[in-house]
Amino acid sequence: MTEPTPGEAHAEGLGTRLNWLRAAVLGANDGIVSTAGLVVGVAGATTERSALLTAGLAGLLAGSMSMAVGEYVSVSTQRDSEKAALAVERRELREQPEAELDELTGLLAERGLTRDVAREAAEQLTERDALRAHARVELGIDPDELTNPWHAAAASFLAFTAGALLPLLAIVCPPAPARLWVTVVSVLAALALTGWWSARLGSAPARPAVVRVVGGGAVAMAVTYAAGALLGAFGV
Repeated sequence: MTEPTPGEAHAEGLGTRLNWLRAAVLGANDGIVSTAGLVVGVAGATTERSALLTAGLAGLLAGSMSMAVGEYVSVSTQRDSEKAALAVERRELREQPEAELDELTGLLAERGLTRDVAREAAEQLTERDALRAHARVELGIDPDELTNPWHAAAASFLAFTAGALLPLLAIVCPPAPARLWVTVVSVLAALALTGWWSARLGSAPARPAVVRVVGGGAVAMAVTYAAGALLGAFGV
């Protein structure tokens, strides 16, 4: 076994970029749905622009910060686990190199190489960079590309904010009689786009994804609008 070829490295980089892009699309989708549900719910109780703007901005900031903090905590935990696994592997390589060489040989043999070829490949990889070899083959980790919690947090914050801006602007910019319908139509159109794009990124059929996303967004807005209208009718 040799180091990844340029084509393989390119494929791995492309996969990483697609995962980030898919996460961005899903984050934007969350921003659209949650903020749309909030402002449509408030619109059910009042048509005052200031109340709608306040609710929308509060939802945008709370949601984007929540997404960023949650992603930071999650990815930090993953990074800590990766570092701990690398530390264990580094110690084992230092204390029992022969056993680790045998282990790497066995792992390569499990991937379809003959025992002799697996042994030769394990020896060559160990001579080149033992830790990298074990990290990639045994742990599935690239020591030079550990997950970055700050990047993940920033991406989640920006994706959610971008999605949340659409329903916020749609509810406060048009004249009062058109606000609700402009918001509903623009949100459903945006959800259809994010559903289609997420399906394309995952090489999945677009129609079921679009139906799920649009249907979920429509239900969310209908429920929050009904709740807001009910509360408004009682003067709450």
